[in-house]
Amino acid sequence: MINKLNFDDEYLKKLEQNICYNKILNMADTLDVLAGKWKIPIIVCLSFKPKRFSEISKELKTITDRTLSKELKYLEENLLISRNIIDEYPLSIEYEITEHGLSLTRILMVLREWGELHREKILEHHREDSQSVHKI
Repeated sequence: MINKLNFDDEYLKKLEQNICYNKILNMADTLDVLAGKWKIPIIVCLSFKPKRFSEISKELKTITDRTLSKELKYLEENLLISRNIIDEYPLSIEYEITEHGLSLTRILMVLREWGELHREKILEHHREDSQSVHKI
């Protein structure tokens, strides 16, 4: 970093460390919000249209009702989805992705693309390893 403002080196070092720490902290926050087996699948499930609890449960197949309920509350607390009461008889509740939740779309697409590349690279590596074992 060029020291145009004549700050002492110790101050610049602390500033640089703080900037680095804040960037890491932001990434850690993102990973924390998306961590776990079910958060991303729920977000993707709701990206197409609002759904009732039973529809989400059916679409995700192996998730328990207790886990789904807990994850929906967590995503709602983090403003990624909203819980809407449908005022008709009988009353029903729908969950839908928020604008803030939709802002994850680009990130999730990049994660999916990287996952495809990573999976292929690992599979290729294992194929090469198994071929070299057979040559011995």
